[in-house]
Amino acid sequence: MKKIILFLTLSLFSNFILAINSSESKKVFIDELLSKMTIKQKVGQLRLISVGGELSLDKVLDQIEAGEIGGIFNTIVEPDLSNMQDRALKSPHKIPLLLGFDIIHGHRTIFPINLGIASTWDREAIAKVAQVSADEATSDGLNITWAPMVDLSRDPRWGRVSEGFGEDPYLTSEAGRIFVEQMQKQSLTDTKSLVTTVKHFALYGAVEGGREYNSTDMSERKMFQEYLVPYKSAIDAGSRVIMVSLASVNGIPATANHWLLTDVLRNQWHFNGVVISDHGAIRELINHGVASDAKDAVRVAIKAGIDVSMNDEFFLQFIPELVEQGLLSEDEINNACRHVLELKYDMGLFKNAHRNLDPNLDIETMFADNRLHREDARDVARRSIVLLKNEHNLLPLSKNQKIAVIGPLADSKRDILGSWSAAGRANLAVTPLEGIKLAVNDPKAISYAFGANLSDDPELFNFLNLYDVATKFDSRPVNVMLDEAIESAKNADVIVAFVGEAQGMAHESSSRTDLSLAASQKRLLTALKATGKPLVIALMNGRPLTLVDEFQQADAMLETWFLGTEGGNAIADVLFGDYNPSGKLPMSFPRNVGQIPVYYSHLNTGRPRGTINMGKYTTSYFDSPNEPLFPFGYGLNYTDFSINFVLSTNEMKQDGNLTVTAIVENTGDREGTQIVQLYLQDITASVSRPVKELKGFEKVTLKSHEKAEVKFVITPEMLKFWNDKMQFVAEPGKFNVFVGFDSTTKNVQTFTLLDN
Repeated sequence: MKKIILFLTLSLFSNFILAINSSESKKVFIDELLSKMTIKQKVGQLRLISVGGELSLDKVLDQIEAGEIGGIFNTIVEPDLSNMQDRALKSPHKIPLLLGFDIIHGHRTIFPINLGIASTWDREAIAKVAQVSADEATSDGLNITWAPMVDLSRDPRWGRVSEGFGEDPYLTSEAGRIFVEQMQKQSLTDTKSLVTTVKHFALYGAVEGGREYNSTDMSERKMFQEYLVPYKSAIDAGSRVIMVSLASVNGIPATANHWLLTDVLRNQWHFNGVVISDHGAIRELINHGVASDAKDAVRVAIKAGIDVSMNDEFFLQFIPELVEQGLLSEDEINNACRHVLELKYDMGLFKNAHRNLDPNLDIETMFADNRLHREDARDVARRSIVLLKNEHNLLPLSKNQKIAVIGPLADSKRDILGSWSAAGRANLAVTPLEGIKLAVNDPKAISYAFGANLSDDPELFNFLNLYDVATKFDSRPVNVMLDEAIESAKNADVIVAFVGEAQGMAHESSSRTDLSLAASQKRLLTALKATGKPLVIALMNGRPLTLVDEFQQADAMLETWFLGTEGGNAIADVLFGDYNPSGKLPMSFPRNVGQIPVYYSHLNTGRPRGTINMGKYTTSYFDSPNEPLFPFGYGLNYTDFSINFVLSTNEMKQDGNLTVTAIVENTGDREGTQIVQLYLQDITASVSRPVKELKGFEKVTLKSHEKAEVKFVITPEMLKFWNDKMQFVAEPGKFNVFVGFDSTTKNVQTFTLLDN
């Protein structure tokens, strides 16, 4: 035993010495490099450039060779990437390039949108998305991505909720952490390591009115307790780059916010990586009114803590002049440049600049060779589907039924990929119609009708066509399309209607004030319901929608999001019972826009609804329930489950812990997967605390009538919050423990945290 202890001690000491030596070697290398670089060459490392517009490929290559560009984004083809890195190694100091792209929910193989990925509540599924994304991206020669997006959002009017992981700090933090760990790997020198960029720091998902690029205003307590948590988690997981929000935070644009980028990020959180502005953010400081002109905007951004300018216009033009005039110090530029050089050093680029680059790379072979990745995409996609309603167990369907597949999204290859899927190929995507036909015993039993356009409003299609190929617009008269759909429905045993949004409606700069289905789709559903045939509504959308009428009309309802390359097959797997749905909602679905923000972890009020002897004078609406249509964590199954739980103790010490043991039973006749969710409530504290907070979740798969134990360990760290003095502490007192299958669970027990 003594020999083992001695060996371990010597091993740890040896690793410690190696780490010190490695760190010292890096410092010496970068110090020497900086000492040789001109101010213009240092600024070059702070510029992230995209080919296009006035910056032709030839101009970019010349700037790279001159040492005036430190990174490239949005180029993903060979031999361009290899040529760029070749030219970088001909620059005065042979500093290699960062090669980046937006890899949000897959690269060549597209997985569900992030809101769908979050709906899996499955750490293994989330990890698989990150692993496959990194594998494909690095195989293309890329070495950095602008993901994950961990902006907490409780406003579905905001189009970019589709890119995030929902309304909850814990669920979003878990997803972000897994993305970072699985993309970057244990070492950045791993040839399959893809450097992550956590974004958008900070509060981008809390823009007022859900309007893109709008301002945010929030108390520090709410920031640190909820909205900043996922960024911190991703940084703690090792993310080496952070991208800054385009929004203002409490009156100061994030790009110019010294408190945010320096006081919090650098000094409190000790982040020593690279801080990148978002696209065009430097220029926008003028519009924000915190910079007088472009030169001043550069000064303000550098002083705040920005290292790298994305799509840089002004750094090279003005930083040398600002340093010469004493408005910026060369030490400030050295510091920013050092962050970039340290990252490149840690990635091993100075030793292996051409890792994964191949000027002869055949993209067609890449696409043809990804069968296993498509299987992964199909598996994650079906785990993302949420069963919202299933009256009289209509689902699963029989593969021998005559099925009318109807709707403007039923056969759309582009839309099923979702937003931010630029490297994917729509022609390789499987639509719902295709997936259903592949699954049934007789494809001829499947009829199809377009039914209606997504909207009757031509302006919507003009908007969708601005930057992308819009969903199909059918120019036939409305009544002709509707009659065709009705005829198809009358001749079928069951109707499956695919309605919702085009992918471009749930994207950056795609905010909405009305979250209901368009009148054209409502008209279609009403006509289909009138046929008397069983109606399955399959939603394709990138945000929570208001669906009160549709929920009443549907005999069964599925939330399928935008599921990616294998989406159609995944939908068929669930429709026909080859996979029992297990997805849970990561965002609450409001009944109407007037409820927004509606989220489960709200604070209580002095007059909560239902207070005895208060009559109408409680926190409520007179024209709507308080509760959402579908709560956070909600999702049905083709089988039924029961649950009860016990606590290991009803008292917990400040340095102790408590075990929650839940007994879950599948009480139905079919094997199924359930997500067991743990929520806590601090009953009395120095500040008002949420009615519930998610603190854990676990997946359990059980055969019919099988039981299993699911355990959670509650630690003092899980009880901490920012108190009335803005101290992060766990206060003694009583806590409620809730364990169930969604955020509305009433299964509760209580324990006391002792005052040691």
